[in-house]
Amino acid sequence: MKSIKHIFRRLAWAPMFTTVALITLALGIGANTAIFSVVNGVLIKPLPYPQPQALVGVWQVAPGVTSISGNINCSPTMYFTYREENRTFQEFGLWSNGGASITGLAEPERVQALFVTYGTLQALGVQPTLGRWFSQADDTPGSAETVMLTHGYWQRRFGGDASVIGRTLTVDSRPRTVIGVMPQAFRFLNAKAELILPQRFDRNKIFLGNFSYQGIARLKPGVTLQQADGDVARMLDIWLNAWPTPPGFDRVLFPNVRFGPKLQPLKLEVVGNVSAVLWVLMGMIGLVLLIACANVANLLLVRAEGRQQELAIRAALGAGWGRIAREMLLESATLGIVGGGLGVGLAYAALRFLVAMGPATLPRLSEIGIDTTVLAFTLAVSLFAGLLFGLFPVVKYAGPRVATALRGGGRTLSQSRERHRARNTLVVIQVALALVLLVGSGLMLRTFHTLRNMEPGFTRAEEVQMLRISIPDAQVPEPERVMRMQKEMLDKLAAIPGVRSVAFSNAAPLEGFNSNDLLYAEDKNYAVGEIPPIRRYRFISPDFLRTTGTTLIDGRDFTWVDLYEKRHVAIISENLAREMWGEPGSALGKRVREGMKDPWREIVGVAADVYDDGVQDKAPALVYWPATMDTVWADAVHVNRGGVFVMRTNRAGTENFLSEARQAIWSVNANLPVLLVRPPKDD
Repeated sequence: MKSIKHIFRRLAWAPMFTTVALITLALGIGANTAIFSVVNGVLIKPLPYPQPQALVGVWQVAPGVTSISGNINCSPTMYFTYREENRTFQEFGLWSNGGASITGLAEPERVQALFVTYGTLQALGVQPTLGRWFSQADDTPGSAETVMLTHGYWQRRFGGDASVIGRTLTVDSRPRTVIGVMPQAFRFLNAKAELILPQRFDRNKIFLGNFSYQGIARLKPGVTLQQADGDVARMLDIWLNAWPTPPGFDRVLFPNVRFGPKLQPLKLEVVGNVSAVLWVLMGMIGLVLLIACANVANLLLVRAEGRQQELAIRAALGAGWGRIAREMLLESATLGIVGGGLGVGLAYAALRFLVAMGPATLPRLSEIGIDTTVLAFTLAVSLFAGLLFGLFPVVKYAGPRVATALRGGGRTLSQSRERHRARNTLVVIQVALALVLLVGSGLMLRTFHTLRNMEPGFTRAEEVQMLRISIPDAQVPEPERVMRMQKEMLDKLAAIPGVRSVAFSNAAPLEGFNSNDLLYAEDKNYAVGEIPPIRRYRFISPDFLRTTGTTLIDGRDFTWVDLYEKRHVAIISENLAREMWGEPGSALGKRVREGMKDPWREIVGVAADVYDDGVQDKAPALVYWPATMDTVWADAVHVNRGGVFVMRTNRAGTENFLSEARQAIWSVNANLPVLLVRPPKDD
């Protein structure tokens, strides 16, 4: 204790040295603490569920389809086969994201919803705070309709009232009974939802295909991932022969896909591809700490030079060089620990800012924070840093030769070449580390600059306002009436002052609501059982391309006559035109369709490519269908009940404009909730 007091007193005698050293260490250690907190929260912490190591994501692969390079989701028919035939799953379920319309409480509201089958919540194993999970009966069509609330929605809408269980909530124009409330800490992977609804698949109305749902399973005790993979491979053969094909599809197509299992730990599914980026960032910040240590070591060398005669006198009076070395290391360790404490404060502030910013690309954001693991890491880094930069002056000045300072004179020796060797070495180390950081930063900046200058396929995103709606079939059952209602809303929105153009689509660029299916071309030959390419679809109204700023390279846009008369027309992206016909202009007049027995639809326009998954990924080949069509996916008339209004205006994002836009929609249907959607980001 006496030594510690002496160290603090000596540091107080050199306030400039102490301040510079502590600031340098606080920045270096604080940056490492902040980044490690992110790494710990995202990559190291187990998922917040009981026995998370037993949870797996259930996917499939399709090596028989060259246009599919990644994993394939599950289908409704797979749900029944996997639940009934598996030998390795303790629980299994499917889930999907979506939205739900809430009416009857106050102002109509559109909220984010999670749709789950029976077995999904049971697989995660988190018990509700109030009430119960969905039962198998709840997930069966024809039974009483139910709903569960997340803790946030329960607090926001019902004030945490425990009597909410058993109350009726009108969801998508249907009364549902509230049966449960999930706990405050509950997070469903990376999904953000306020309501949880049962999927309620009707096994009498489903077919092979429709791979639109993500699967979760909890493995039985003792079952390995390889054993579960083998079990799924066995069940895929059962699945292929147990269910009918979609109307217009030949059964021989499905075996040619060569479906295979692809199970993976659920944590990998949650984290995604951010792991490599975080570890690289951790390494780069580690270099910053080493540079900080080299800076402080140089300061300590200069300080030790000034103390040479003091150290020599102590040695002459009987203090061993080992004792002197220990005291010098204790001083540097103290600096490291104090600097680490200040760094924790800086890291805490940085993490608060990060969480407040809420970057959508960072998973498990709510789990990032400073906990005991992070504090232990900071303590270890602080001690390591203190000992590392403290070793240089110890080796140089606390050795057995310390007594030579009395005989030689400190000022003369300080000018010698040997005196500067240690500091020159540290300077070389600093320059080398800084050069590595500079090269890495330069590469990152060049990549960022390249991405910034890429044309994303749409322009001036800050002028685009998006509002998402959904018209439930229980409220408006007739498809033609849905289209007329959407057109009337478009006219009302177009009349708002400042709106230059407005359109409607099932999804806007970068919104993430993507639909993919087979695409047949009339002038291409497909052998029996050959699988045509699978491409992304989008359903749009006239003026959608103009409103988003997507260039029409050749041909024309859709017209309202196309929609009213359900003309068989289509627009495709430039990369799809080049893929199939070599040049954009060559695609005009060609005909495509989505099913083997659907009508051929003439290509009337070619649009510029849109980087729908972000400029860092390849632009997907897109097919634009009219927002209203006939004879598609076994529907006599197909409309998109859920979709997004896209408006181009210099008033985008202002409260007055949003209020006027909502009132315009409500003037057509007062019971229709409106959800504000963030504009697409072109950077």
